[in-house]
Amino acid sequence: MGLPRFAGTVLAALTAGISAALLVLAVGLARGDAARPHAAGLGPGGVGTLASALATDHVGSSACTSCHAGEAKAWLASQHAQAMTLAGPETVRGDFSDVTVEHRGSKARFFRDGPRYRVETEGRDGKTAAFDVTHTFGVEPLQQYLVTFPDGRLQALPFAYDTRPKDAGGQRWFHLYPDQPMPASDPLHWTRSQQNWNFMCAECHSTAVRKGYDAASDTFHTTFSEISVGCESCHGAGAGHAAWAAKGADPKVAGKGFAAVAAPRPTPDWTPDPLTGSPAHGVARLPGDEVETCARCHARRGTFSQDWHPGRPLTDTHMPALLSEGLFEDDGQMRDEVFNDHSFKQSLMYAKGVVCSDCHDPHSAKLKADGAQVCAQCHLPARFATPAHTGHPPGKSGDKVPAEKTPDCMSCHMPARTYMVVDPRHDHSFRVPRPDLSVALGTPNACTDCHKDKPASWAAEAVERWHGPNRKGHQTWAEAVHRARAGEPAARDMLLKLAAEPAVPGIAKATIIGELQRFPSLATETATTKALADPDPMVRVAALRSLAGAPLETRWRRASDLLADPVAAVRLEAASALADQPLAGLSESEKARLEAAFAAYEAAQRLNADRPEGRANLATFLLRRGQPAAAEAQLRAGLAREPEATPLAVNLADLYRAQGREAEAEQVLRQAIALAPRAAAPRHALGLSLARQRRYPEAVEQLAAAATLAPDDAQYAYVQAVALQSTGQPAAAQRVVADALARHPYDPQLLMLALQDALQARDAARAAPLAQKLSQMTPDDPEIARLAARLRRP
Repeated sequence: MGLPRFAGTVLAALTAGISAALLVLAVGLARGDAARPHAAGLGPGGVGTLASALATDHVGSSACTSCHAGEAKAWLASQHAQAMTLAGPETVRGDFSDVTVEHRGSKARFFRDGPRYRVETEGRDGKTAAFDVTHTFGVEPLQQYLVTFPDGRLQALPFAYDTRPKDAGGQRWFHLYPDQPMPASDPLHWTRSQQNWNFMCAECHSTAVRKGYDAASDTFHTTFSEISVGCESCHGAGAGHAAWAAKGADPKVAGKGFAAVAAPRPTPDWTPDPLTGSPAHGVARLPGDEVETCARCHARRGTFSQDWHPGRPLTDTHMPALLSEGLFEDDGQMRDEVFNDHSFKQSLMYAKGVVCSDCHDPHSAKLKADGAQVCAQCHLPARFATPAHTGHPPGKSGDKVPAEKTPDCMSCHMPARTYMVVDPRHDHSFRVPRPDLSVALGTPNACTDCHKDKPASWAAEAVERWHGPNRKGHQTWAEAVHRARAGEPAARDMLLKLAAEPAVPGIAKATIIGELQRFPSLATETATTKALADPDPMVRVAALRSLAGAPLETRWRRASDLLADPVAAVRLEAASALADQPLAGLSESEKARLEAAFAAYEAAQRLNADRPEGRANLATFLLRRGQPAAAEAQLRAGLAREPEATPLAVNLADLYRAQGREAEAEQVLRQAIALAPRAAAPRHALGLSLARQRRYPEAVEQLAAAATLAPDDAQYAYVQAVALQSTGQPAAAQRVVADALARHPYDPQLLMLALQDALQARDAARAAPLAQKLSQMTPDDPEIARLAARLRRP
């Protein structure tokens, strides 16, 4: 463990290779003919009707109405039923009366051409053209519109229609990215892959989707059983159930004819305890329960299999995100558009066995009671809807405190953020408001969401007056994660303690295991090894990811058993960890297990071959399996489809580097820079390539450019400093290190460079604190510890 011993800062040590720029597994989508006409309404040819292209095990929502009329009526009025429709007079909510909308240099004209709905706007080539609007997407509080292209792509336009009433600010066109220009060259332009319905949207807005991407022709034939979210989206294929009903609905038949059903929950008792005001007991939950059914679409995740069915955990077909920086706040509050599942799984309610339908009607998706009254199903208003609990007087219309400003359960425990400009969504982690964390860590809090004119310290003092200093809530990891992301060595022990705490929610523990890898030590290794056997599959996934870079013997010893894990996501992660494991020398059972996992991993990446992420993952896997030509073909195909995907270019250049094809590597990187001049990774890779070619002045220039473009990446600054040292510019290297340490005060590599420089200058006063920090970051390195102790002596 620990840092390399003082081996000298030679540039050659850095230019031996570039780590592959891996991308996360992409969301892959899903089945039915996307261009097949449908009309609104339940019945022949409309919403709820079976598409003719589908397999025989689906029957369509219209087949359910004779036995389930009440449920069908509730569903038909829901947003699920209107998630996607064919554009027509009954479905289009936007104003197509020759309206022109402008946005930061781009514009769109919405108009009618007989029965067709059309938009005149900038295409992928940057030229203005007219396109047919073929489908509507969503209904409230906004509606988007899709354009179908000849290759089977459906693309979402960047202008959406605000369907709220005019007096609420609606009945207008608006741009979904109001604060940034969106030229045709931008990766978020409406014609590009990030706005592609087949990949980004289809699985959760239609039923039984099959993406149907053909890599050879680079075309889609996406199909679905129903154009919108129908009964079989949640219940699975219904032909068996319909046959069961037709034969008399024998109650002895398992699953009532369905091939699979969500795991049943034991009957809960949510009767409030008069002493606490909340239910006294929870109820056990089972893998594959109702929450996992909803999570399929209400989670931030990637798809690796289209063979979803009820009763299995989400991780059997999808790879959920962790509570990652940028997606979530350090305390786990939602930041980016992450939907509800990750938030809910952090909550005490989830830990107690609450499911989605305890609060939401599963067919209408509406709350079971108005607003915060839904909470009164389980929590006594006499205890909680009082000034003693809320700290606020009850408000009535006309009172000093307007009713709409009076806090309730939802405003305090489910603060909302607005996404897509007009769509407010409540955080489902049901957390205790923590303005004290806002003071200490900068996280948001519900109090100053309303009291915007007050500082967080004011709110923290108020909460402490009402409830005392120890009312901290179920989510306890904010400080540890915050300190970890700042690189503070004190975070290690905090993370280790949380990793061993059974009450920490699985999604948070998985995130904690990931954050622990910033602090390598024997204790970290022990905690990570233990996490490989954690009951939560995402904790096992995070622990497997931590094995990257370990010797193959270590990886095989720790990961091989997980090739047979009951959860597919874990098996895939184990396959990735062991991609370079030779088959020779394994027992027949080991070989079979490994080959099956490899086949599943490769199939998952090929499912997402329309995405740069899928191509990058597959290329890396093939390269580690000793197939460089196949890996090169994947990277080149990905770049042909998405030339601006700079990680693919960096990976391809690194493959060429390993084969001694340095000139080709340089060419690929220069092409990437020309297409994405603000991207740091290809400039960094080019700098290393130029250094290998002994073109040092050019190399230093490109490495400096990368460090400037990505100041948050400490590695870029470190490599720039090494390059400056190695080319005889020590003063410039010192300045780079000093500037970078101001941003990354605990980065081990930067600390090592600064320490080496101080020792060479015989500056003990400067070296001592640097050695002390390094010793804290590498607690198992005896050499650093001895040096730090020696420098501390007067």
